[in-house]
Amino acid sequence: MFNRVIMLGNLTRDCELRYLPNGGAVCTTGLATNRRFKKQDGSQGEEVCFIDITFFGRTAEIANQYLSRGKKVLVEGRLKLDQWTDQQGVKRSKHSITVETLQMIDSRGGQEGGGADMGGSYGEPSGTPNVGYNAANQQKPAAYPRQSTPEYSGHEIPSIDINDDEIPF
Repeated sequence: MFNRVIMLGNLTRDCELRYLPNGGAVCTTGLATNRRFKKQDGSQGEEVCFIDITFFGRTAEIANQYLSRGKKVLVEGRLKLDQWTDQQGVKRSKHSITVETLQMIDSRGGQEGGGADMGGSYGEPSGTPNVGYNAANQQKPAAYPRQSTPEYSGHEIPSIDINDDEIPF
């Protein structure tokens, strides 16, 4: 099975940091993302998705230190179904994301959206360590193509020629 979620959005509240009895850090917050679309009558529609996100370990401490309500982040992780019974005895459930990779988008000098380093070297921007930190193996993720290169404009998907004889399965 494969369970992978990638979301880009704004934080809906400040991070709440707690520590587990074993000393591990846990940070929770919420993420909002929206989708704009054209309705059948031609008018513009918008739907907003709110989801809770949870960071663990060093990523939780980094999130608590550098993230606040309204900040734009790119998170990658696993989708999880939380189930509980409320005080009235009603069974409730919600989906949440357990974050494995965090990327702070507008963390460089307050640049809105343009501050993301989506690839190349994951240099440490001034004042914000560990951008692109990967909690699963505590390494920075593999580099993506830079948006500034001529062959990748950020709006087009580069074409890749694959020879079926080269596929090992």
